[in-house]
Amino acid sequence: MRITRITAYKVDLPLCEGSYKWSGGKSISVFDSTVVRVDTDAGVTGWAETCPLGAFYLPSYPSGVRAGIAELGPHLIGEDPLELMKLNRRMDAAMKGHAYVKTAIDIACWDILGKVTGLPICTLLGGRYGEDVVLYRAISQESPDAMAARVAGYRAEGYRRFQLKVGGDADVDIERIRAVAAQLKPGDRLVADANTGWLMHDALRVVRAVRDVDVYIEQPCLTYEECLTVRRHTDHPFVLDEVVDSVDILVRGHADRAMDVVNIKISKLGGLTKAKQLRDLCVSLGVAMTLEDTWGSDFATAAIAHFAHSTPTEFLFTTTDFNSYVTVSNGDGAPKRHNGRMAAPTVPGLGVVPKMDVLGKPVLEIA
Repeated sequence: MRITRITAYKVDLPLCEGSYKWSGGKSISVFDSTVVRVDTDAGVTGWAETCPLGAFYLPSYPSGVRAGIAELGPHLIGEDPLELMKLNRRMDAAMKGHAYVKTAIDIACWDILGKVTGLPICTLLGGRYGEDVVLYRAISQESPDAMAARVAGYRAEGYRRFQLKVGGDADVDIERIRAVAAQLKPGDRLVADANTGWLMHDALRVVRAVRDVDVYIEQPCLTYEECLTVRRHTDHPFVLDEVVDSVDILVRGHADRAMDVVNIKISKLGGLTKAKQLRDLCVSLGVAMTLEDTWGSDFATAAIAHFAHSTPTEFLFTTTDFNSYVTVSNGDGAPKRHNGRMAAPTVPGLGVVPKMDVLGKPVLEIA
């Protein structure tokens, strides 16, 4: 089997709540997502999606996905989409870095592999654990009272995991954490996610001020070393996210006891092939995980669901359902939230059928 064509579509995804705000005054109201189609000479087609969180979150940006595929795509025509490790090596040889560019191509090839074998990606990634997986809800940065007020609404939708967006003024963030924590019920879990937004001295002030609060601290500062310093000054459970983008930093973090939970985002690594490497290493090392991506709609949510559902339950801290955050559905068959949980599709491959009326005309075709 050989790749014969790679096609990309641009889809805008407005947010249901109007905007999404996080550290440093960053916000976004419409996501720019790229849906990728990979065709083969056997008539089997794979689909996937990459959606960076704007241009100011990770070293990625939405139009860069399409520009990168235009550069990378010609090197992949004629390659076997079923040889996933070999294909990833080919992508890395043709383009250094830019993992987010490679993500949708890799996942689309997993979709092809599933369709050829007649198996869902979840099974190919290791098997299905349990009936479903637990979801978290991100609480966009607002005033302390407004953020606390959102908890009741999210809990009514079944969520019991809440990711509070902090990383602003330290004094206000302390109020945010306390206000939201006051709304929690037994069984709820709260993560204060600074998204690299605090300087080290402010991060130290915050963790000291909320010492009595049951809260996880996520990625307080920009660098690994700064985060490690904060980690060593607090007994809160600690999550690393943005800095964990390779096997070597994961191994280093484990050796330094730098985290209790690690956030693995699929497009931060370049697709499911490499994300699976980190996931399986975490299981071997005994590190719990949040498994997700930077954003997206139905294709991205399905990929996340397969990834999370194929992870041993005790190691899955939480995951997310991005298609419930946006107003546009770009495919049929994707997982839907039910009482704060979701399940991976059981049909072969990714399990999502594109809505061609939503995708519109291709913005890029390589053959």
